Amino acid sequence: MLFTEVEVVSIERLSPSFARVELASPELAEFGVDGPRWDQRIKLIFPDPVTGGITSTEGADESWWATWLERSSEERGHMRTYTIRDVRGSGEHTTFVVDMVLHLDGDLVGPGSTWASRAVVGDRIVLMAPRRGFPYGGIEFTPTPGADLLLVGDETALPAMCTVLEQLPDDARGAVFLEVPHAGDIQDVRRPAGVSVTWLAREDAVLGQPLHDAVVAHLGIPGAEVEVAADEVDPDLWETPTYSSSGEEVPADVTVVGGTYAWIAGESKVVTGLRRHLVNELGFDRRQVAFMGYWRRGVAMKS
Repeated sequence: MLFTEVEVVSIERLSPSFARVELASPELAEFGVDGPRWDQRIKLIFPDPVTGGITSTEGADESWWATWLERSSEERGHMRTYTIRDVRGSGEHTTFVVDMVLHLDGDLVGPGSTWASRAVVGDRIVLMAPRRGFPYGGIEFTPTPGADLLLVGDETALPAMCTVLEQLPDDARGAVFLEVPHAGDIQDVRRPAGVSVTWLAREDAVLGQPLHDAVVAHLGIPGAEVEVAADEVDPDLWETPTYSSSGEEVPADVTVVGGTYAWIAGESKVVTGLRRHLVNELGFDRRQVAFMGYWRRGVAMKS
């Protein structure tokens, strides 16, 4: 994998809740994935906001991860997961574009949001990403052949969803539902003509409620009110056709054709509620769903 320091070469305030940061390093010339990039995740390691401490990439070997975990956050910095929004340039001039959420609500502010709100050209952080020709993972958008698409997410999933939309073939069909904090966060995004995009500005509504209501209305689920207790939410919720954070049995690799493929990401409690609808009421095939808790309100993410 690529494990390198990168430098901020441009930064743009896209909207009230988003900043677009462009990161550069000659080592990004070695970036590559096998096939479409889709929702490719990467790791960014931010300096500790108080001490400025950040991990060093010098001399890193296979023992780096264990060594990093043993250090205090004040020394090692804070790791968070992001999506590559775009790749610009080529060779040693390759850059990554990363769209970052600027959480304005006090109990949602974390290391990534804090860094992005203060970042200036010339700042340096550490990045982990796929190196061409080596396995890395981090792509969960794997639609079944001929399926109609259902993409659902909050602001933390917006970069991934917009990136997927821009890579879809012209004949793709489906519906996309995106909840963002404010009407000013709505973006123009390229999409196939057969894919509808519904933007939901949360404003003063309860987090996830506009998204939940719009999706169940779209699916026509009867009796769609589902209460999810706090202790029923897995903060590490990650259920895809090939992986289950709860240990749920993963089906054999048998190709499913047609139907609806659902990719749902965002706050874990909201995703849990929608998962129950799709799996319990609508009986979605386990091989045609990806439910991902990108974050959990009130719980600090590990990475």
